[in-house]
Amino acid sequence: MNYLNQIRTLVWKDLTSELRTKEMLSSMLIFAFLTTVVFSFAFDPDSETVKKVFPGIIWVAFIFAGILGLNRSFLSEKSNDCIMGLMLCTTDRGIIYLGKMISNLIFMYIMEAVTLPILFVLFDYRLKGSLLYLILIVALGTWGFIAIGTFLSALAVNTRNSEILLPIILFPLIVPLLIAAVQATGVILGGGVWADWSNWLRILTAFAVIFTVVPWLLFDYLLEV
Repeated sequence: MNYLNQIRTLVWKDLTSELRTKEMLSSMLIFAFLTTVVFSFAFDPDSETVKKVFPGIIWVAFIFAGILGLNRSFLSEKSNDCIMGLMLCTTDRGIIYLGKMISNLIFMYIMEAVTLPILFVLFDYRLKGSLLYLILIVALGTWGFIAIGTFLSALAVNTRNSEILLPIILFPLIVPLLIAAVQATGVILGGGVWADWSNWLRILTAFAVIFTVVPWLLFDYLLEV
């Protein structure tokens, strides 16, 4: 129970800090909105091309806005050596990772909840499949992305050009996740049945679980570097 309380405390610290500054969430929302607007002008909403590229547009907006948030994830802890204070507050350093991951996940879900309806409106796209299935795929894909992204953000924060390094090391690792997320999203948007996208769902689930457990186990060693 103490373990969960420590995670909850870290999450609450990040949420209250973000409510005061609104730096991360506002920048993510603005970036996602600008990406959406640019794509809406680049493609004719009535064309057949939009139906093919719309799943990719969704995830491009999510991923790039998410990277912007991940870059800021540990920067606040870097100032005045706040990360050292967090390390002294707990015996299990994995708690820091889980707390940060959950905080980043909440911010991503808020951004996606605002951005996704805007995408459908601007592209005049009608969902043929189940909305609940679409939410499931978005939630799992985001979970996997944030799980590995939070770990690599902590790895890159001590480098001189962390904003450049993070995308470079993150994109190759999330290629399987992006392929599975885009494919599953496309099938659901087109009204496909469960059998058509269930394999992609398994890949997303496996990716999310593996890249949550492994960084949690390795986070203690990361902080010592």
